[in-house]
Amino acid sequence: MDAPTEPRASLRLETAGFAPLKRTMVRAVAAPLERLLSLDKIDNLYKSLPRGGNLQEFLAASIRAVGRRYEISPQALERIPKQGPLIVVCNHPFGGLEGVILAEMLLRVRPDVKIMANMILRRIHEFADLFIFVDPFAGPGAQVRNIAPLRQSLRWLQGGGALGVFPAGEVASLKLSEGRVAEPVWNPNIARLIEKTGATVLPICFEGANGPLFQAAGLIHPRLRTALLPREIMKKRSKPVIVRIGAPLQAGRIARFGDSREVMRHLRLRTLILGAGDDRPKKNKLFPIQLPPRNETLIGAVHPDILAGEIAKLPREQFVAESGAFCAVIARAAQIPLSLREIGRLRELTFRKAGEGTGKSCDLDRFDEHYLHLFLWDKEALKIAGAYRLGPTDEILARVGAKGLYCQTLFKFAPNFFRRISPALEMGRSFVAPDYQKSYSALLLLWKGVAAYVAANPRYRNLFGPVSIPAQYKDASRQLMAGYFGAAHGLPEYAGLVKPRTPLRGDPWLRKAAASLVEDIDDMAALLEGIEADGKGVPVLLRQYLKLGGGLLGFNLDPDFSNVLDGLILVDLLKTEPRQLEKFMGKSGLAAFMAHHRGGPANMGKCA
Repeated sequence: MDAPTEPRASLRLETAGFAPLKRTMVRAVAAPLERLLSLDKIDNLYKSLPRGGNLQEFLAASIRAVGRRYEISPQALERIPKQGPLIVVCNHPFGGLEGVILAEMLLRVRPDVKIMANMILRRIHEFADLFIFVDPFAGPGAQVRNIAPLRQSLRWLQGGGALGVFPAGEVASLKLSEGRVAEPVWNPNIARLIEKTGATVLPICFEGANGPLFQAAGLIHPRLRTALLPREIMKKRSKPVIVRIGAPLQAGRIARFGDSREVMRHLRLRTLILGAGDDRPKKNKLFPIQLPPRNETLIGAVHPDILAGEIAKLPREQFVAESGAFCAVIARAAQIPLSLREIGRLRELTFRKAGEGTGKSCDLDRFDEHYLHLFLWDKEALKIAGAYRLGPTDEILARVGAKGLYCQTLFKFAPNFFRRISPALEMGRSFVAPDYQKSYSALLLLWKGVAAYVAANPRYRNLFGPVSIPAQYKDASRQLMAGYFGAAHGLPEYAGLVKPRTPLRGDPWLRKAAASLVEDIDDMAALLEGIEADGKGVPVLLRQYLKLGGGLLGFNLDPDFSNVLDGLILVDLLKTEPRQLEKFMGKSGLAAFMAHHRGGPANMGKCA
């Protein structure tokens, strides 16, 4: 798309519409007023921009001319649909700049782009074919004046084009009643465009806000705030505008949100949540030099031949599952002192790579001595490929009491909690070593090992333990997951019986928003992809536990384990889909487990 080349109009104050006397008065104050509002700078800048050429180049030059730049990840750009009707809904923090950035960004992906914009921008004739001009102010006649641009937008979308919109209609400003800078309710007409055209919707968030003078002016009068927009645009800022793109939403899915007002409330929340993902470090004025946490050097690996010799001495019945070169083995600490040392080394190595870990040279603690250890042995490479730590509550509570359970270091439990779920199996410290993470088969065999143990000891119908959400996730993502999973997959029957020792703090609106906003786990994953720079979604282990019918008992921050957020999961295997159980237990194992809980014969033997 080429930019028009005709002479450029002035962006200074117009006096032509006034009567002669008023025109003289306006001219007398025009020059100082233009300087005050930076209209003279805007006008000179506009006239200095290169003429002709490509429209996208003109837009990029305009952004550079006002001393601004923006940042968007390549992964985020990939989320922009390259064809088909598309409505891009955006927040409106600045007033002008974001429209230019949006147009330039969309034109990098597809040529059929139009932006719904304030009619004030009509004087920039390069925008004539790019912008659809509307009257965003709810004044007399605005509704009538907006009929034609809405029809133009409808035709554009029906033709398969992309339309960028700012549904707030006006720039975000200080709302004393809310105590923050916020946008007004989004215009429901956009929801009607979505309904009529079946367009895909893409939420985009521009991070930032206008300065304090702009916000204060708005408290006096909205028009005064608008008059200061050129001044805001001309402010040189060193920081880039961060642009975040969410996951595309299909029209059919949007229709399930409710009426037009509810649709816009939903889209507004989804868009603003993207901006909550700003985790850039804040300056610490008291201690400006921040030292990274120090990790101890890992202990050396145990020689493979030594591991093989120790594992070969274990009784055959402790080899509980096998697949190809791998076998799942269960043992007590006293049986495998050197293998356990290697497990501790691999735990720390693996957890550090995931942004977790204790920071110690080896991840072993006092609980390892009385827990069972299920590990995956690679018979060909003579390596430990992964492991789980299992804690039978009936044994541990009888032997050392509640203090012998690792989970009590993270959560406080009412005395009758364990009476309600025992006998249960606490599961934790699970890992698959880095060399084996390319395939799902290692984790699958570990789970088959757990299932084999449960089938042989069917009294353990309840599995529970912490599943971690690493600190590598942005705080907003962790708040959203805690809010959604706590609401959608919580276990109210255990309310009051479990409390975190270090609760998750932060703005509760994110957790509340997630509880009302997210439809399912795939929706949660899509929301996270828009917030996380690398596009990561829901942690794999959390997703798998939920697939087994697990529920969340609470969330706790663990400062001793790289500040991971631990969700305490509880899986009642009698409520798990039998087909899921059969996948891990096999037919005979499932039959033994179900027979026990029907009161029939059961294998009450115990491995290790």
